[in-house]
Amino acid sequence: MTTMDDYLNQLRAAAEPTRLRLMALCAQGELTVTELTQILGQSQPRVSRHLKLMVEAGLLDRFREGTWAFYRLAQGEASVLARRLIDMMPEGDGSLALDNERLKAIKDSRAETAASYFSKNAAQWDKIRELYADDDQVEKALLALLPTGALGDVLDVGTGTGKILTILGPKAEQAVGIDASREMLALARANLDSAGLRQCQVRHGDMYMLPVPSSSFDVVTIHQVLHYAADPAAAIAEAARALRPGGRLVVVDFAPHQQEFLRDDHAHRRLGFSDAEISGWFKAVGLKPATPVRLPGDTLTVVLWAADRAAEARDAAASGSDQRAASA
Repeated sequence: MTTMDDYLNQLRAAAEPTRLRLMALCAQGELTVTELTQILGQSQPRVSRHLKLMVEAGLLDRFREGTWAFYRLAQGEASVLARRLIDMMPEGDGSLALDNERLKAIKDSRAETAASYFSKNAAQWDKIRELYADDDQVEKALLALLPTGALGDVLDVGTGTGKILTILGPKAEQAVGIDASREMLALARANLDSAGLRQCQVRHGDMYMLPVPSSSFDVVTIHQVLHYAADPAAAIAEAARALRPGGRLVVVDFAPHQQEFLRDDHAHRRLGFSDAEISGWFKAVGLKPATPVRLPGDTLTVVLWAADRAAEARDAAASGSDQRAASA
């Protein structure tokens, strides 16, 4: 819970022109120190000092990705004061207008880089997509397996281009995508910028050691990722660790097939999964499997396997605490 001292510390940290500009920029997406330096036209050490103070005050969040660090406006309760201050900033201020122009140039450059990367690899994506159900069918089936209203907090494991975030993000309070490929993360950031999904963010990370707290997401998805995994059971176990009681995990992948070229040419380690295999992995980590949804394509069948974390686990724990308190 935010205290009066927290608010005073945040006010002191924000009470400087450059820091206000940094806060306004970081409210519009994730930015590196280099990008912020380019926008502000100030030295990197100076910008870094400002950022450090704002992170310590809880106004900004900092996430490391390899040798890079990304900054964005703090999430949740910590961002209340920051957002109010941003809303109060004068729209006609010359410095803010110039910052936004330079930010747009950086986002345009990101988009061009991402488009170039995708165009170089588009042929192999298209070749694979021709073999199975089209994306619209898969997306509709995925949405049908999730609540019709708000989704709460969403985690997409192996987010790739961020496509699942763009689908689920509008219904999420916040959505996080994790991927091991920095090239894919660059493409995902460009796609999220284009979609205007500020509640979505991406992080560099390993599917076997997700950089998220346990029991912190209401929905977890693993879309067309498991066939690359050396240890699919461990990947599912780690995804389940991130799931809250009452939450749902959805795995989207292929049914068993014989398309060896996917292994030889596209690094697929597994040629699909059986219902029994996935169901066994779900049950091993305490999840209750739902009925699989099958979408046959020309050559490959896409299957959506869903499973739920029992809400009773949380209720039972709370009940146990009450009983212990009563007996004490």
